[in-house]
Amino acid sequence: MLELTTALDLGREALLITLVIAGPILGVGIVVGLIISLLQTLTQLQDQTFSIVPKIVAMFGAAIFFVPFIANRLLEYARHMFAGDFAG
Repeated sequence: MLELTTALDLGREALLITLVIAGPILGVGIVVGLIISLLQTLTQLQDQTFSIVPKIVAMFGAAIFFVPFIANRLLEYARHMFAGDFAG
């Protein structure tokens, strides 16, 4: 039977792996968003399409670029879970 501390550790680890996987893609989105916002401020061009489309393209490219990293992390996590190594 699963103890409370083990269940909490599993939940914490699941949230941590989610942040590790999503972090690089979200970071690229933030950087591109800041650059686009700066360009919009400098040129006074306030079009919504101009701000959203580059972020989507950059985040999609980052997702493709980081697929090996993401897959590796998910495989490590799955091996850890299926092995029953819940202690650490």
